[in-house]
Amino acid sequence: MTTASERARTPDGAPRTGEAPVRVRHRRFAGVRTRVLEVGPRRGRKARRGRVLRGPRFVLFHGYCDSADTWTSLLHQLAADGQSAIAVDLPGFGEADTLRDGPILPQLDAFVSAVVKDQANHGEVVLVGNSLGGTVSIRAAQNRWLPIAGVTSIAAPGFSDTWLVRTIRKYPLPLRMYASLPLPVPGKVIRTVADNVIPKLLYATPRSSDDEHVRRFLELFPDYRSTTWRLSQARRLVEELDDCYELDRITAPLLVVACGRDRLVRAAGGTMLHTLVPHSRLMVREDWGHCPQLDHAEEIHQLVSYFGDGCARSARRATAPAKSDAAAS
Repeated sequence: MTTASERARTPDGAPRTGEAPVRVRHRRFAGVRTRVLEVGPRRGRKARRGRVLRGPRFVLFHGYCDSADTWTSLLHQLAADGQSAIAVDLPGFGEADTLRDGPILPQLDAFVSAVVKDQANHGEVVLVGNSLGGTVSIRAAQNRWLPIAGVTSIAAPGFSDTWLVRTIRKYPLPLRMYASLPLPVPGKVIRTVADNVIPKLLYATPRSSDDEHVRRFLELFPDYRSTTWRLSQARRLVEELDDCYELDRITAPLLVVACGRDRLVRAAGGTMLHTLVPHSRLMVREDWGHCPQLDHAEEIHQLVSYFGDGCARSARRATAPAKSDAAAS
């Protein structure tokens, strides 16, 4: 798999001209070792070309079967704009430790909470999540004890999903039949199906199997055994999405992004989320697919930057009186 650090360098290992470097390291959050992609000046240092760090600290969470690499284009653009951000592999995906047995969402909640608390040391935290990443970001915002300045949720499931997700939730029998076949489905057949299905799920306008991000997903389904395990995990996760939200607990600013050409989460789901969180904002893009950060990174950058700057300013104004009172006492 080609990682962000590899893409950011030329064949001889030097940074590519005109590209902001993505720093790659491994850390532990809530006991889970994971990979972290980071951009922006290190704390206390000036940015390149004399610019200083501005705006919030963006924390980016990917979707199911994805990884932090989904945010590479956005990370480069944020860094070039003098902003600060990290993207992490969620437990069970990318290079992170595997998920433990038992419910999935509570494990992700503990991980996300640890990430948020750690990143609050760098500034006002604004979460950006796609798909499952949107789900864990919304759930984190339900915890009023977490220092979250704002959340951008892109195509979060669980509100108005497509027939594919609903089938996984309500009719698990086909998956069980697939898993109980007396002979494994040949790997060539699995790869052929994946070649045709995955590009349609990722993009509004499907790309070929040679696309960098399509290949990254295809590597997750190399054979019958791994495909069976991923489908079983997806079914358990979809079941957990029922009643997984307590939206009345959200007080932080929330930007809901709905995508009209999304083949997994209907745009109506974004409208429903916006309705259920009255103070939220809604943006519907009819021409976007399920992962707009892949093919509309520049527009996503403009969107999250504008929203994030507003969240950071509001958070600073809210804490300014408390700091002034403390100083006076």
